[in-house]
Amino acid sequence: MPHVESFAPIANAKARVLILGSMPGKASLAAGQYYAHPQNLFWRILGEVTGAGPAFPYAVRARGLRSRGIALWDVLESCAREGSLDSAIDDASISANDFASFYRAHPRIAHVFFNGAKAEACYRKYVLPALGDAPAPAGCQRLPSTSPANASMSRAHKQKVWQQALRQALAGHARGA
Repeated sequence: MPHVESFAPIANAKARVLILGSMPGKASLAAGQYYAHPQNLFWRILGEVTGAGPAFPYAVRARGLRSRGIALWDVLESCAREGSLDSAIDDASISANDFASFYRAHPRIAHVFFNGAKAEACYRKYVLPALGDAPAPAGCQRLPSTSPANASMSRAHKQKVWQQALRQALAGHARGA
């Protein structure tokens, strides 16, 4: 079973929101870019919030996230997985990213959004126990996976849920919440 590794985070010190996936899929790993599968809705949804949708070069999209105070990363640093599906991840092979260091370097993060159930489950199982006394954002929420494998929910509904959550988190922080 192939061993895969995630990417460095897209973030800056002003990040207020952190979006977490589980592990990049095959298309993303091949492209060296988060959410590279053309049917994944991530960049379409985030493009409406940042103004830098999928038609823009990857560097512009990443800059759009940073400029809006949004960081992007994966819960897992590495794992063994055949294919791209979260269900194919070998749980015995999981190694989580270093969130204690990440949160120390990004102390303004107040909201964490999980892109799907696997990201949330792995965060709760592997990250939270490892944090110990390290500071971590209290606000965590699972959002519907933007993956094309998540066909149980319409594209319009996914967009609505994501945009509402992001706009509230970003607007709430702008008001000093």
